[in-house]
Amino acid sequence: MASRFDTHARLSLTAALVCLAVCASPTRASGQATASVCDITTTERVVAVGDVHGAYASFVAILRAAGLIDTRDRWVGGRAILVQTGDVLDRGDDSRRVLDLLRRLERDAARAGGRVLPLLGNHELMRVLGDWRYVSAGEVRAFRNADSDMLREAVYMNAVAAVRDRAAETKMPFDERAYREQFLKEIPLGFIEMRQAFDVKGDYGAWVRARPTMAVVNGIAYLHGGISDKVASLGCAGINAAVAKELAAIPVPVERVPELLSAGEDGPLWYRGLAQEPEEAFAPRLAAILEQTRAKAFVIGHTPTLPGRIVTRFGGRVVQIDGGMLGGEFFPKGVPVALEVRGTEMTAIYLDRRERVETPALSVAASR
Repeated sequence: MASRFDTHARLSLTAALVCLAVCASPTRASGQATASVCDITTTERVVAVGDVHGAYASFVAILRAAGLIDTRDRWVGGRAILVQTGDVLDRGDDSRRVLDLLRRLERDAARAGGRVLPLLGNHELMRVLGDWRYVSAGEVRAFRNADSDMLREAVYMNAVAAVRDRAAETKMPFDERAYREQFLKEIPLGFIEMRQAFDVKGDYGAWVRARPTMAVVNGIAYLHGGISDKVASLGCAGINAAVAKELAAIPVPVERVPELLSAGEDGPLWYRGLAQEPEEAFAPRLAAILEQTRAKAFVIGHTPTLPGRIVTRFGGRVVQIDGGMLGGEFFPKGVPVALEVRGTEMTAIYLDRRERVETPALSVAASR
């Protein structure tokens, strides 16, 4: 577990310390408040979209197919609710554009009487923790600007001075030419600006930290990974509060990371049991988890269903919506998909068609 959050990533320790010392960017947070996301009721449709991973074009395409945005990417969904279940970041190149779109749609939907609920995913947690193993080169390039060369040089001068002084104190040899070469390799242009942006006071960092982990709309719970027996008793509000408290405490010592609810394999951002446990054997446990969380079904991302499609389990009490829209080497045959929920009726939305999603367990529950 600890190896999953190896914070050495790509940045040497000395350079990282110097970078953090200059990267604070005291900009304000933005976005909707996360209060009251655990008991939303509506007669409007709800559209849920899973993992994006920087696949901006595919994300835009499925939002258009769902009738939520127009050809100019403006909100046209009226009073509808859009839930994005996390993992906007990493792997793909255009995550910054996805973030910017979601933040704008939050505002635009609210003005139209609708709502956009971007939830926290495990890759957002990794970004906040400083685990950048899955950050793509394109994501870093997106943060380059006219001053990037000057900023990187300033950080380098601070870093090399610190390393040079330490080498002198310990009477160790120091090859400044080799150090500079490695520094420039590990810190491409845009890297420092990206660290600033996702810092606790950075614009994107503050917004990400304010995301709820879970939302419940008309009794259906939406989240990234899933709910295990370990956390079910906390309920939606308790889970959101616990994860928010942990995010507010970051940075934490690396040895403490495995202790975090948000980082645990049975925590709500990482748990795969709802997607992978044998249905017949797990059904009684699922019933107990649903009862404890006061939900009638879970809609989850995190575990891709390839080739990309909407998949139901346990008679529709679990619906998987991560179609691997980034595709390519990461998710072969992945496609953008969305789930539309109207009452107890669910529809899978693809770019070229719509298909009814059978949920017999929900239909039976609704008829009682």
